[in-house]
Amino acid sequence: MTDFEGLLRVLVEGGVEIVLVGGLAARAHGAARSTQDVDVVYARTPENLERLARALGPHHPVLRGEPKGLPFRLDVPTLRSGLNFTLTTDLGDIDLLGEIAGGGTYESLRGSSRELELFGLPVRCIDLDALIRTKRAAGRPRDLEAIAELEALREERDNQIP
Repeated sequence: MTDFEGLLRVLVEGGVEIVLVGGLAARAHGAARSTQDVDVVYARTPENLERLARALGPHHPVLRGEPKGLPFRLDVPTLRSGLNFTLTTDLGDIDLLGEIAGGGTYESLRGSSRELELFGLPVRCIDLDALIRTKRAAGRPRDLEAIAELEALREERDNQIP
């Protein structure tokens, strides 16, 4: 079971520059669909890679789905040489994404995001329009199924604006 608050707390308190995407972002916008992990697009600056490694390191990150005991170290060289990491930590599952289909990198997503309060924390979250765009671009069956609910939420939001 993923501790969503715990994962977000270590990232926010660690000063890690992220944009929350995926299922938890959908939940933040009012979607009912459940999710099992935290998906974030992270800034790939040297300083942010250091903050990311420092924040998650104490929570024993390992590559999800890989054989137990496979050597893995979440540090700046590892983050710099990779792009997307699907990890399991003591706090649960997190996907660290250097970029996503339909949204791009942290820098390109930042303009399509806003700060929301989640679990009492200020979390930068992808906006609803960009979330729909990224779900459509990902094209996985579960993403395509989520689009109808997200579009209904967008329509409801748009109808509330005078």
